[in-house]
Amino acid sequence: MKRALTLIFALALTLGATAQVKVKVYETATDQPRIPAEIYGQFSEHLGRCIYEGIWVGKDSNIPNKDGYRTDVLKALKDLKIPVLRWPGGCFADEYHWMDGVGPQENRPKLVNNNWGSTIEDNSFGTHEFLNLCEMLGTEPYISGNVGSGTVEELAKWVEYMTAEEGTMAELRAKNGRKEPWKVKYLGVGNESWGCGGDMTADYYADVYKRYALYARNYADNKLFKIACGASEDDYEWTKTVMKKAGGRLNGLSLHYYTVPGWNCDKGSATEFTSEDYYNTLTRTAGVEEILKNHIAIMDAYDPDRKVALILDEWGTWFEVEPGFNEGHLYQQNTMRDAMVAAINLNIFHKFTGRLKMCNIAQVVNVLQSMILTDGPRMVLTPTYYVFKMFKVHQNATYVPVSCRAASITSTSGATMESFSVSVSRDKKDVLHVSMANPYLDRAQKVELKFEELKPHSVSGEIIQAPSINAYNDFGKEAQVKTAAFRDAKVSGTSITLTLPAASVVTLEVK
Repeated sequence: MKRALTLIFALALTLGATAQVKVKVYETATDQPRIPAEIYGQFSEHLGRCIYEGIWVGKDSNIPNKDGYRTDVLKALKDLKIPVLRWPGGCFADEYHWMDGVGPQENRPKLVNNNWGSTIEDNSFGTHEFLNLCEMLGTEPYISGNVGSGTVEELAKWVEYMTAEEGTMAELRAKNGRKEPWKVKYLGVGNESWGCGGDMTADYYADVYKRYALYARNYADNKLFKIACGASEDDYEWTKTVMKKAGGRLNGLSLHYYTVPGWNCDKGSATEFTSEDYYNTLTRTAGVEEILKNHIAIMDAYDPDRKVALILDEWGTWFEVEPGFNEGHLYQQNTMRDAMVAAINLNIFHKFTGRLKMCNIAQVVNVLQSMILTDGPRMVLTPTYYVFKMFKVHQNATYVPVSCRAASITSTSGATMESFSVSVSRDKKDVLHVSMANPYLDRAQKVELKFEELKPHSVSGEIIQAPSINAYNDFGKEAQVKTAAFRDAKVSGTSITLTLPAASVVTLEVK
């Protein structure tokens, strides 16, 4: 099946079928929101090989490392300019007791990871290891607190341990090797409390949130940004209830939305899929736009001044585990299809940054839609990594609105999506960046970018495409999916024209 789809894809490129797209760029628009860097956030959970082998190998490992952290992964993550990293979960967070992960590593207790494959967790990667990693990467830590099986006292003391300058917890931190407190901005009060985080009702959770949040205090000049557990996908009642009962007591409200190809939760293979599977995946992922609109509308009703941020702290593709791997470890390959999913989502997220302030793709290494995959000492960068690297120019830039005339795509599931994905931003140097994705498998798209007043004098760009939509980057082989220079864009007056190849992603720099 993979070979058949590859041949169809190649034939479509050869035939050169094209569609027309006109994009109007309103570069003179004022009072537009900033695209927070945190939209490009990452998620690291004690799940499978995300932490152990993916990030942490220990100081005695034969794999090159710096104080136990893999040097190849560290470099790749630094190049990506990760703005925020969420830890320790996920479902793992609500069974994680932080005291198990501090002090001498040889004395830390072992436990069974009941959520993910019954793996033995040795707690060698704990609070110090995570917060030191964030300092090394220059990223904001996002701590997920244990509400499901923990106590108010436990979370309160963890906050004190991390951020207080003096007191019993500060003394314990110093005894464990860190005198100065860390800066910890983001605190999640529970995770998926409607499910693995406690099986609670929204009404009950809202009261629980207020209690836990009350005792998670600010120490010295460290001010916590407290995030309540929000809904799964289209559970709008959860959002209504939490906003009504606790909206005045929180800084952020989370949301989870995964892209599963089959609308009946049939995940399918990450690499062996048909064109039908491909379009079902893309229309499913594009459905996040309606989900965001609806949750934001509810939040606006209770919080018209938009003081509470919407936090999409889990998103991405979820396919079947690769053959031969522990099913509980959620290890999947990453193809050009995943690159398309990433680009479409990021372009959608940019539209909602008046309320949407952080997104955390699941997950950073070796789990679900990862940036990086490892195999012992070997490492590969995934197609999704290259999209994030190409799109990082939008971090902290000002959103520029656009209007677009394009056709629509309908999948066999009956869902529809726009046949062209685009977003534009302006950076501090007054340079515009235009990111576009053409989801068609069978046709290129001729694109005209029309500006209101701007007369571009130069345009350059990068493109991500592949020999087939199933292509992926494998260990010991040359990468099939990565960035390359894009030179097809032409400037004429107040317009830029280009042809966007089938199943490709492009970012332009316009001066």
